[in-house]
Amino acid sequence: MANRINKVNFHCVTNNTAHRTIEITRKQLIVRRGQPFLLTLEMVQPFSVRDTLLLTVETGSAPSERHGTRSQFGNPSAKYTSDAKAIWKYEIDRSAVLERGIVALSVTPPTDAPVGKYSLSAMTHGETRNLGTLVVLFNPWCSGDWVYLPDDRERQEYVMNEEGTVYIGTSHYIGSQPWIFGQLNSNDYEGVLVGRWDGNYSDGCSPTCWTSSVSILQRWFQNRCNPVTYGQCWVFATVMCTVMRFFGIPCRVVTNFQSAHDSNNTLAIDEYYNDYGVRSKEASESVWNFHVWVEGWMKRPDLMKGGIYDGWQVLDPTPQEESEGVFCCGPAPVNAILRGDTDVKYDVPFVYAEVNADIVKWMISTNGSKKKMYTDSMSVGQSISTKAVDSWKRVDITDSYKHREGSAEERAIFKRAVRMNSKEGQGDIEEAPQYVEMKIKEETKAINGQDIKLRLKLSSKDHTNKVLSVRVNAQAMRYNGNPADNILNKVQHVTLLSGQDVAIPIQIPFADYSKYMVNCDSIKVSAVASDSDEYYQTETNITLEQPVISMKVLYPVHVNHEMTLEVEFKNPLNERLRNCSLTVIGCGLFKSDYIQSDLGEVEPKATLKLKITTTPYRAGLKTVVADFDCSSFRDIKSSCIVDVKP
Repeated sequence: MANRINKVNFHCVTNNTAHRTIEITRKQLIVRRGQPFLLTLEMVQPFSVRDTLLLTVETGSAPSERHGTRSQFGNPSAKYTSDAKAIWKYEIDRSAVLERGIVALSVTPPTDAPVGKYSLSAMTHGETRNLGTLVVLFNPWCSGDWVYLPDDRERQEYVMNEEGTVYIGTSHYIGSQPWIFGQLNSNDYEGVLVGRWDGNYSDGCSPTCWTSSVSILQRWFQNRCNPVTYGQCWVFATVMCTVMRFFGIPCRVVTNFQSAHDSNNTLAIDEYYNDYGVRSKEASESVWNFHVWVEGWMKRPDLMKGGIYDGWQVLDPTPQEESEGVFCCGPAPVNAILRGDTDVKYDVPFVYAEVNADIVKWMISTNGSKKKMYTDSMSVGQSISTKAVDSWKRVDITDSYKHREGSAEERAIFKRAVRMNSKEGQGDIEEAPQYVEMKIKEETKAINGQDIKLRLKLSSKDHTNKVLSVRVNAQAMRYNGNPADNILNKVQHVTLLSGQDVAIPIQIPFADYSKYMVNCDSIKVSAVASDSDEYYQTETNITLEQPVISMKVLYPVHVNHEMTLEVEFKNPLNERLRNCSLTVIGCGLFKSDYIQSDLGEVEPKATLKLKITTTPYRAGLKTVVADFDCSSFRDIKSSCIVDVKP
């Protein structure tokens, strides 16, 4: 007679605690590869270690031993084919009360087991019973796993930390935006986003409104897995970071400032200007103010032996260019990018160009002819940034992507990458001589709500005097490098004496730029100086400093006790703010987004004050993030730390 299984105990709380998944759930068994978990079977009769007990795990639509998606193991020992992968095992705890039919098993998923949701069944003397399901994740704590990360501080940061920072702005004005990853709240969602960059978000949410991956994934789930509208690069990247950390892959969000989008694989970005310094509104190639992707930590056994390409891998979820017929990018080994090994899989040439392409500046004359002004080999790939481990500080990791800009080693690797890419660049076209040096500087920091004051300096590098026509143009820019609208056009004639300097003040009134900057990220100020023979050009990106939201927590704060958060925002303008709304979110503090959209109007120079109450449900240091939106300022963000006591 078969010894039937009467009860099964997955010990979810004990196992999930040991496998560091207890914050995800207490009701579903979630374990990590290469680490044993406890499973107790209660038989109707006494059990002997010689009795038949075969366990079977299966995942996917067509489980097979060959693909590692099926494994049968136990007593008697299963016979595997030579191509079998991901073989599971268990050991019987002999201290269990076997004579009473209590069988305690220590089950170990192999380090190469595919991650996912498995069914588990048991066979005793020819009778099979379905025991339930379990989820298997990667294990960065296990040295045999491909995602093993030796440093525990890094594991806490890149796997367990639910809060972080995304760096935005420009290389001259690096801003930070708090973000709630919430991977321990996210279950096993597969986040889906729609990207949009044209400024029209009326049928969805502006990409700047988001502060949390949890909000996006919950909306996706509640809408029956329909795409969430809308996202841009930092939203795609942060959602991907959440999913990767949930699966157990160490992951960090990385921002590349002055990021090139090279659509034709020449490792050169062509920028075209007319004689007013105005760029065309749309271009297939551009230099983004910033671009955000993620790095995942993993081995690359599919590449060269010796592990030269193991470690951080670039994965870019923003749909830009197709890779092997699909809009995706990576994994591209960071070390391959540093070495200029553009023949390495996957998409190394595209990422290499993002951090190291040259910019070729062209002047388009009124008759349609074009003239090469100069090549900028220094600007692309600035201040590549990520959040520090155990800190809210920014870490510059540019050196891991390329050698010092302009160095002999950097230029040699660039030329090698161009040769390996088999594309002919523009280096053979003669550049115009640069007899005039130009530079635009901010007189004071540009603040949204105030006039912008700049100074254009022209310096003579020639032995002759020049009479120049100087045209200054200001354009509202989207962060992906495409102009949205013209703000300012100014023409002035100056005489530049040999070896001398001339300074021209530039002022952009708030009244002129305000309506354009509600949906734009920066102002591109460009100057073109010309005489009868040559053109000279310079430009700068102006990022506006935004007003500040202040937040204060009224202490003490304890789990399951109501807490109060005070929020203040002062209107810096001499005009009313309309359509004001506030969104607040925090893991362990709010079970869903707190949204107050009926704040009405804020009078000129007045201060908006709010008190928000919530009941924390998890102890520890938590981050609360606020987003204030109105007719004049879009999605101003702030954050503060809350110390929740048990």
